[in-house]
Amino acid sequence: MDIATKYNPLETEDKWYKYWLDNNIFKSVPDDREPFTIVIPPPNVTGVLHMGHMLNNTIQDVLIRRAKMQGKNTCWVPGTDHASIATEAKVVAKLKSEGINKTDLSRDDFMKHAWEWKEKHGGIILDQLKKLGASCDWDRTTFTMDKKLSDSVVDVFVDLYNKGYIYQGVRMVNWDPQAKTAVSDEEVIHKELNSKLYYLRYKIEGTQDEWLTIATTRPETILGDTAVCVNPNDDRYKHLKGKKVLVPLLNRSIPIIYDDYVDVEFGTGALKITPAHDIHDYEIGHKHHLQSIDIFNDDGTLSENAELFIGKDRFAVRDEIIPELKKAGNLVKIEDYVNKVGFSERTDAVIEPKLSMQWFCKMKELAKPALDHVMNDDIKFHPAKYKNTYRHWMENVQDWCISRQLWWGHRIPAYYLPNGEFVIAKKAEQALELAKQKTKDNNLTINDLKQDEDVLDTWFSSWLWPISVFDGIRNPENDDIKYYYPTNDIVTAPEIMFFWVARMIVAGYEYLGEKPFKNVYFTGIVRDQQRRKMSKSLGNSPDPIELMKIYGADGVRVGMLLSSPAGNDLLFDENLCEQGRNFSNKIWNAFRLIKQWEVDDKIAQPEHAKKAIEWFDAKLNNTIEQLDDHFLKYRLSDALMTVYKLFWNEFSSWYLEAIKPAYQQPIDKITIDKTINFLEKLLKLLHPFMPFITEEIWHLIEERDQGECITNTLMPTAEKYDKKLIVNFEIAKEVISSIRTIRKDKNIPLKDALTLNAKGNGNEYNDYFDSVISKLANLSEINLVSDKKDENSIAFMVKTLEYYVPLEGLINVEDEIEKLTKELEYNKGFLSSVMKKLSNDNFVNHAPAKVVENEKTKKADAEMKIAALEKRIESLK
Repeated sequence: MDIATKYNPLETEDKWYKYWLDNNIFKSVPDDREPFTIVIPPPNVTGVLHMGHMLNNTIQDVLIRRAKMQGKNTCWVPGTDHASIATEAKVVAKLKSEGINKTDLSRDDFMKHAWEWKEKHGGIILDQLKKLGASCDWDRTTFTMDKKLSDSVVDVFVDLYNKGYIYQGVRMVNWDPQAKTAVSDEEVIHKELNSKLYYLRYKIEGTQDEWLTIATTRPETILGDTAVCVNPNDDRYKHLKGKKVLVPLLNRSIPIIYDDYVDVEFGTGALKITPAHDIHDYEIGHKHHLQSIDIFNDDGTLSENAELFIGKDRFAVRDEIIPELKKAGNLVKIEDYVNKVGFSERTDAVIEPKLSMQWFCKMKELAKPALDHVMNDDIKFHPAKYKNTYRHWMENVQDWCISRQLWWGHRIPAYYLPNGEFVIAKKAEQALELAKQKTKDNNLTINDLKQDEDVLDTWFSSWLWPISVFDGIRNPENDDIKYYYPTNDIVTAPEIMFFWVARMIVAGYEYLGEKPFKNVYFTGIVRDQQRRKMSKSLGNSPDPIELMKIYGADGVRVGMLLSSPAGNDLLFDENLCEQGRNFSNKIWNAFRLIKQWEVDDKIAQPEHAKKAIEWFDAKLNNTIEQLDDHFLKYRLSDALMTVYKLFWNEFSSWYLEAIKPAYQQPIDKITIDKTINFLEKLLKLLHPFMPFITEEIWHLIEERDQGECITNTLMPTAEKYDKKLIVNFEIAKEVISSIRTIRKDKNIPLKDALTLNAKGNGNEYNDYFDSVISKLANLSEINLVSDKKDENSIAFMVKTLEYYVPLEGLINVEDEIEKLTKELEYNKGFLSSVMKKLSNDNFVNHAPAKVVENEKTKKADAEMKIAALEKRIESLK
């Protein structure tokens, strides 16, 4: 068989992926086997493959392929998320580049452009996952705006509304002025910034020169102030009860109010209250029945309600208002100040707290089962440390703002009547019937109803993902949902624990009365060597496709997994991918070595080969036990490292060396058959991690039938083995290594056979692997002796046993004397330096006793070495 000198992943990977697809290797339908299901965390339809996707999907693929090789019916459902904010932003930008404004289009026309964009770009990331080797059932590819999923979202909205969980109301929301939509609390990233604290004074109404000073980081919002609040226990302000102050620049009269919320120690102890633009101010305003003045337009510019700076951006106004305040005599001072500012996760715009009519979902009651089933480990978190974070969030869960002021997404099924009331229905026709019942007006037509313009939060579809991909909302008794649900594992990042994981668990118990998955595997964040999160903006994220071209998909998979324990961040280093590629080459070269041996079925099996087989069989079974334990505990990085070491260190470095025939000599049939059997088992253990090279070699070992693949073979299981074989072979390895060190130190060629003497009796010495030791160390004989070594022997210890290698006639005496003399001079010099310290009374009397004792030990050791070296030199003369 002609086997290429070098493994070429670029040729191999496309060939085998096509083979897997052509033979429906990844396809799954319900049958009698145990199911094993993973639903992919749907990447944004706007996305392209990044390093986080690489890590996440490699882990999923490892879990799926291993389960498949354990005889389970695996189903990995792929798909993409419509990503309302991100996708709409992309479409708006594209239209703008073509000279078209969104505001000039009807909703239907805009949606046509959006769908065109999705069809062109939406499948890119899924195609890239194929390059990675993802074993998804591509026939099940799902999009969150497919009909069955869209219908499911609407059905759930209607159901939760009818149950009293969904309501509409004016609330303070996180407003993204760039996307012009509300975002949830979890979509706000708080960053620490170096800001300014502005001290402004408000004139007490009806006084000549009496002022009240406040401190604020947002001077532009004074235009929306409707009160100044102080603590009722603050003696400084008790005399101001019932009085009013004038808003700077506007001279609008607003009351001084009293509330325990105000911290007497912070700033001046006086707080400006802007109910429309701060959540705490909103709550105080609501409590004290204050007017609320919204001074911002949806895009973050100042509205007519501000009276000044109308149409200007909020940050431009912050710069412009300070000189005006100074000129008016209202600016007291400015201080540097560090504070946390909320940014939109999607657009990175500074969030503006804003009062807005939105749709909300009550979460407290819905969250209870989801909390209980995680805390009692019905759903297991890996690592378990995230349970505490989860519990904290679920115990303090807030109502979920589920409406977004966008067009791309699932439109809210609320229909408004001419009188301002609304009805909730799945379809317009049903809404009309409800409207007629509500108004008792049978003359109403569909044209009289106006559907809500807003869409639902993207997560409102994603939280149904493990159910809706199997159509379990619309049809909860269908074969797929009954067979594949609950799914087995979800692999995701801890930063979306609340966005997605918690809500999926809530939906699972609410709609199917069952957990959506049994295990949650939290990956770490992929970071660079400076511990920065990889991102396009920092330019520190390599292109995964380019990495796979250089190192092969298997190489990149191995490189990432070797340093990615669950829940811990991965410090990515391209050298790890090179290590992965080197491992691929190691596997390939081991295979080539085995295949190039000539086989003679007439020759007997040597004793050393027989013993080496016994040892490796025990080692293999022991490793399979370790692997099973690692997978049970979701320690995938440890699992890979375990099989990596087994192949590299044990199989290649020790086993193959032990059974390798002499130069240009054949190998016996029993040994080669067992070796290929070992190789096949190793390939199976490696396959979930390195699917391409293992498939390639498995097919090169022997001719396979069409449609056969290693993916469909069974994973090796641990059989009974003798642990003593492993322990005794480790001793044999130490003996061999010690002899090799002697050869190296004494420049004794490997072709020169040595004698090994072991001091002890038959009970102390185990000779089981003597044949392997003799072969690998090239020994002419191994003797058990009771007397001391002769002067021309080198001794070494392994465990408690002493060994001697006689060297008479094997070394160049002059060279050896020269080498030993240099070593003797070095040790004499070292002893001299120690003696100087010990002869110094100041050192001996004042240094710590431990330090003095340490120097005395160095002296004794040096004297022993000098004596041994002098004796050795004398014996050679």
